[in-house]
Amino acid sequence: MTSERGGRFTLRYALGTIADFAAIERRHHGLIRRTLEERLSLEPESETRNRKRLARPTRLGATWELRFGPNNRFRALYSVDVEAYEVSILAIGIKRGNRLLAGGREVEL
Repeated sequence: MTSERGGRFTLRYALGTIADFAAIERRHHGLIRRTLEERLSLEPESETRNRKRLARPTRLGATWELRFGPNNRFRALYSVDVEAYEVSILAIGIKRGNRLLAGGREVEL
């Protein structure tokens, strides 16, 4: 869904994402920021191969998941407020096997 006022959604990062970034190697921070801006600022609610609506909201309130990075190992969990044209990034983590680790804690999907 593209907004009628220029098509750009504002990205808002939850406070917990500070710890999420700290737990990820610094060399990946630029990639993460660029990817989130590129893939979520225009059509954050369009399903793609790497962007999926979650079956049920997470405890954080995330309703969407974006997979990206080398071997799709990074995940961003987010929710969208279409009326306010905002995307709330609620967690950024690394997928390891069946686990998603964000800021050193496991996040259930």
